[in-house]
Amino acid sequence: MVKTPIPTPTERKPSKVEGLKERSNFLREPVASELLEDTTHFTEDAIQILKFHGSYQQDNRDNRVKGQEKDYQFMLRTRNPGGFTPPQLYLALDRLSDEYGNHTLRVTTRQGVQLHGILKKNLKVAFSSIIKNMGSTLGACGDVNRNVMGPPAPYRNRRDYQYAFEYANNIADLLTPQTGAYYEIWLDGEKVISAEENPEVVAARQRNGNGTIFHDTVEPIYGTHYMPRKFKCAVTVPGDNSVDLFSQDLSLVVMTNEAGELEGFNVFAGGGLGRTHNKEETFARLADPIGYVAKADVYDLVKAIVATQRDYGDRADRRHSRMKYLLEEWGVEKFRSTVEGYFGKSIQPLKPLPEWKYLDFLGWHEQGDGKLFVGISVENGRIKDEDQFQLKTALREIVQKFNVPMLLTPHQNVLLYDIDPASQAEIQEILNSRGIQQLKEIDPLLRLSMACPALPTCGLATTESERAMPGILDRIRALLDKLGMEQEHFVVRMTGCPNGCARPYMAELGFVGRAPETYQVWLGGSPGQTRLAQTYDDRLHINDLETFLEPIFVYFKKERQPAESFGDFCDRAGFQAIRQFTTTYSAASTMTTETTDTNNQEITSTSEENGQVETSANAPADANIRHRVSLRHEVYTELKAEAKRQAKPLVQLATEIIESYLKTAKGEG
Repeated sequence: MVKTPIPTPTERKPSKVEGLKERSNFLREPVASELLEDTTHFTEDAIQILKFHGSYQQDNRDNRVKGQEKDYQFMLRTRNPGGFTPPQLYLALDRLSDEYGNHTLRVTTRQGVQLHGILKKNLKVAFSSIIKNMGSTLGACGDVNRNVMGPPAPYRNRRDYQYAFEYANNIADLLTPQTGAYYEIWLDGEKVISAEENPEVVAARQRNGNGTIFHDTVEPIYGTHYMPRKFKCAVTVPGDNSVDLFSQDLSLVVMTNEAGELEGFNVFAGGGLGRTHNKEETFARLADPIGYVAKADVYDLVKAIVATQRDYGDRADRRHSRMKYLLEEWGVEKFRSTVEGYFGKSIQPLKPLPEWKYLDFLGWHEQGDGKLFVGISVENGRIKDEDQFQLKTALREIVQKFNVPMLLTPHQNVLLYDIDPASQAEIQEILNSRGIQQLKEIDPLLRLSMACPALPTCGLATTESERAMPGILDRIRALLDKLGMEQEHFVVRMTGCPNGCARPYMAELGFVGRAPETYQVWLGGSPGQTRLAQTYDDRLHINDLETFLEPIFVYFKKERQPAESFGDFCDRAGFQAIRQFTTTYSAASTMTTETTDTNNQEITSTSEENGQVETSANAPADANIRHRVSLRHEVYTELKAEAKRQAKPLVQLATEIIESYLKTAKGEG
């Protein structure tokens, strides 16, 4: 066995995981041995190697009982470059979720599928079924290149989108682990290949460029120790930021000429969102523009960037091992120079690009060849049947009957494509009959949201995310409606821990799990996902959500510029101004109506327009100050009903009534 060196910036001792990778015999042990043992779980050493195969060991914390063994189960994650999921694979995953899982599927934020609830005794049949049905989990987790993302629109008349899909697949193949361990363990050595690799990719994998590969070894690109940590790539087209390109270790942007022919790629590197609370040396970071590379050299450049991170990434501290820290410490110039050393030539200047926009491709669209595709919103990526909502059944029926392929989106949605126009009405009827909302019925606040799974299965979660998000969005919508902002929407994302799997640090409003029912709040990301949000509040208990957000929303409503988004406003106005307003608002701008019941117990009802005051330019300086007014309960009830009848805000009607009475009392009426 050829053992590759472990270059580190200093002589610090490599982490424990580095030793596990070295002793694993290219990802075989101790997984292969422990799989044969009659146990419910793997040891910690085996868990680390199992990740490379595409699985995490978890336990259902809802079922924990003190003194009893944990409810061990496994999550399997598929690797679907560009989100492509053939009908055969989707139906296999659907069946596995019912036979061995928790009866749901989950679309990931990297365009894969997660199966939850698999028991150890059923792992082999689950793995083998996925592989035999044109799927793979190899490299979906672990210290290797993860699933390569791409814009999910299946436009047949857009060559740039076709190039993006093609190169997402090719780069995924280029960086796939070459060890035979995967097929030995899960298929008893029977290697299944669903498609022939591009000969250019095969040649590029073996081509040495000043140290990019190791000769005479199982893993020519990765070597014995693979990468210091996970490595994430995306390929997209100019203007389409559906892939969150600035959050990736490496993003390539397809650049074509006026005839639509591929010429090369703009290159961005050094993004990453994972961080740790109270560890300021860990942070979210946007990718930097690196330059431009011709299409003939793109594979060699990808290898050069991978080699730079492989050889210089921090292998001692896993919290500090992503490539973003290399970019942050070295700077772009040193990083580019090092990459050019492996690449063997200069990287050219970046080509001009248009403004980036977030696109989700929901609803019905023509795909450019006479056929259609339909994007279906999947709340938090969870494909399930629940009461009248039967998304899992609907997708199974459609895929079985029409044999249509699927593209999973970076926003956890599903696109069905290659649909004959004659089948559109029938497919829409299946969706309608199974309780699937049409695009016009979906609240944009929900449409733009994402949440990670968190509790009960993720071992890193400190609080809820997926299960809490629907209720939180309902509360935000109710608050916006109360404030007269019924049409307002923005990007809301939530995670149960600071690792950032649902990319909350790019959101306009992000919630990051801090403790049970407590979140960090991040504000100021952009709608186009081009700017990092910043920490606004370190610990918000979710019970205080409305009290916390109301003054911020009121300030946004009062001071926003025309058509300005919430995230852009927070970034422009600045946290100091927002805090100053909310402090004043908290002290003097809230208005409630209070009643006293027969037992003299105070009952407080918040008005429908709490804190909203519209004043003219010549209004007195204290016109925004609201005072508490105590009313008997029956009076408050009548006032509220009358306000509704007149379609007026309760505060406005109350003010008018009081002003009228005072004029009459003064003889002015």
